[in-house]
Amino acid sequence: MTPRPERGEMVPMVFDGAMVDDETVAAQGQGVPRLAFPRWRAVVGVAGDRVRAAVRCPAVVHARSVARYRVRQAPRDAVRLSWFLVRGVGRWGAKGWRWASHADLRADARAARLAGDVQARRTAQETIRADARVRWARAGGVVRRVAVGAAVATVVLVLLALGEMVAGREVMPGWLRAVYAVRDAIGHGVAVGWPWVWRSTVCALVCAAVWEGRDRTPGASWITRPDRDDDGSWVDERMISKALAHLGIAPLNAFLRGGGELVYTVPARRDGDGTHARIRLPLGVTADMVCDRRRVLAGNLGRASLETWPTTGEEDGVLDLWVADKGTLSGGAGGWPLLHEGTVDVFDGVPVGLSQRGVVVAPPLPESNWLIGGRPGQGKTNLLRVLLLGAALDPTCELWVFVMGESPDFEPLRPRLSRYRMGLDDTVAADAVRALEDLCAEMERRGRILGEQPGRPPKVSRRLADKPALGLHPLIMSIDECHELFQHPRYGKSAEEFAVRLIKRGRKYGIVLLLATQSPTKDSIPREVTRNVSCGAAFAVADHIANDGLLGSGRYRAGIRATELRMRTDRGTCVAVGVTDATFELVRTFYVPFEDGADLVTPVVVRALEHMASTSRTMTAREPIPEIMAAPVDHLEDIHSVIGDEPRVRTQVVLARLAAHNPGEYEPWSARDLRAALLRHGVHSYKSDGAMVVRVADVVSALARRPQAIGVDEDAADVPADDREAGGTQGVIPASSGRLSPSRSLRKGPSQGGPSQTDDEPANGPHRHLDGRSADSLPPDVGAS
Repeated sequence: MTPRPERGEMVPMVFDGAMVDDETVAAQGQGVPRLAFPRWRAVVGVAGDRVRAAVRCPAVVHARSVARYRVRQAPRDAVRLSWFLVRGVGRWGAKGWRWASHADLRADARAARLAGDVQARRTAQETIRADARVRWARAGGVVRRVAVGAAVATVVLVLLALGEMVAGREVMPGWLRAVYAVRDAIGHGVAVGWPWVWRSTVCALVCAAVWEGRDRTPGASWITRPDRDDDGSWVDERMISKALAHLGIAPLNAFLRGGGELVYTVPARRDGDGTHARIRLPLGVTADMVCDRRRVLAGNLGRASLETWPTTGEEDGVLDLWVADKGTLSGGAGGWPLLHEGTVDVFDGVPVGLSQRGVVVAPPLPESNWLIGGRPGQGKTNLLRVLLLGAALDPTCELWVFVMGESPDFEPLRPRLSRYRMGLDDTVAADAVRALEDLCAEMERRGRILGEQPGRPPKVSRRLADKPALGLHPLIMSIDECHELFQHPRYGKSAEEFAVRLIKRGRKYGIVLLLATQSPTKDSIPREVTRNVSCGAAFAVADHIANDGLLGSGRYRAGIRATELRMRTDRGTCVAVGVTDATFELVRTFYVPFEDGADLVTPVVVRALEHMASTSRTMTAREPIPEIMAAPVDHLEDIHSVIGDEPRVRTQVVLARLAAHNPGEYEPWSARDLRAALLRHGVHSYKSDGAMVVRVADVVSALARRPQAIGVDEDAADVPADDREAGGTQGVIPASSGRLSPSRSLRKGPSQGGPSQTDDEPANGPHRHLDGRSADSLPPDVGAS
């Protein structure tokens, strides 16, 4: 519709067209080409997207970054490689000159001359002459062989050439033509390959010279990028020597300034999660000097103090150095491997943590005693609990736990324990001392049982522990906060005496003592305990006194220092000795939580009880086996038997013979014990030729004076043993021993104000009460555990 111009009306618009049908349209469409431009455009778009995605992928982006970095560094790299080439050739020349001039041996000769060691100087000079003769002899042999070979080859080639000139190859026999063919092939190969051979040789020499002259500091900036994760983690001999040179040790500085080089008996090498090296220090320098500057050494190596461990090697002049990789000791040890499944054989080991090298530390419990300590809240109770949990998973183990304080840390273990006491009152201390005394009696019983076995085995083994009738199963007693027991005004001395006796002798009888304390001082822990425990674990401690009180005397000076551990930061990490063959281990202990909302100890105990039930093991006590109860020991009769017909014998010889006669009874005896035992029967020792002796006539007279019946009172024999607790998983622990070693009052002797002994007292020790205790045992008010 269009409007009329004159009136503005709308008029219809006329279109000019023609009617067509489908056939006409099809015929016209066949002659017109289709436009494919939209399809090509889509293909190009998809291809472009894929190319852009490939270019933007991380690998290509990293490759572009590296390529740009290398292009930017190309001039500097070229200069460095050229310098390495020159320095490598120079190093080869220096090595060749040192070899040809016997520089090392000449240096030894000069050092011997300066030290005034004539023999060492003469030996070095003779070695130089002998080495020179050998070298010239070898060189002459090589020259002789080369000359003979060249002469023979020249003659052969000349003869072949003359033969070919005189007569053609056509008239030659077949074998001679084959010789000429081989000669021609060799000549052709040399002519063709020689250019490639000398070019390859030159390239190989250049590469070898560059490698020889390289900067031997690992992680050099020209081959690494500053954003690499391992930047600064490398440690080698050059870095160690440079770090030692800046410790401020005068003899070491003088040695290095004079051109001396440190000798690495063990080159720097990977050892677990760190680097280990062993260095022989120069004269006037000891490993203790380096250990005292541990913080400076750690800073020079770019490490934290906890990651740098210099210790004394097999000699005072040998430094044993272990350097951890950065950050490897900051993480925990992870979950306990036996938390959800598995059992334990305590003779093989109980996993307690990871060493600084990342290896699981699993020390065996038999034949060892433990002393664990540190500041409060650093993990000592957890380590003790892990040891007990591991022992609980061995169905043959019997566990006793005494906690000298109100602490529920070991409550979940209670169903698995044969004895358990917790508290601060005197009854807990009395029960702990009673348990130690029972262990001493059990130790004597086990000694007699071992002596009756075929072959007289020297210690308890897994084979013997698996025999229930013998009762030689592992018996583990744990005392937490043991300083409270040793410092007890009433029972401390008795606890110390029994504990020292167990630690010294109980290890080979399958009896293990685990002690934990947060006060490792010379007053709280007996010195004999510290000296004789085989395994020590020290968490963060305050000073060197506590360090040596837990790890042993001299450990601090040797560089084994728990004082470097930081409160809270290094919680759960301890320095341990005796747990492996190494001098020490930095152990990150496994953590088994027992706290509010988390109790993973109880499931392990339940699993241990189920395993015990499946193996038919129990913790119920049984009646004593009559054969195990031995007759009282007659000390005077034994002394008479070992003296024999000799008129007099030195007291030291008597002690040695008694120990061989009855090791379980007489091994702990000293000369004072022997003198006290003799004085009880009126026998005195005399001095002869500067040595104390015992006369057989005096012993025979004492035997004649005393009553004929030796032993305990027959009326007392009918009295049953006391009903003290004697629980165990295997065998029987007698409620009281058949005899005791000389008592404390007996060992004092008359010279120390001890009570005098009468001749009518039984020869096997002090009078025993009806409940099996000796007269100097605990008072009757001590409660049973």
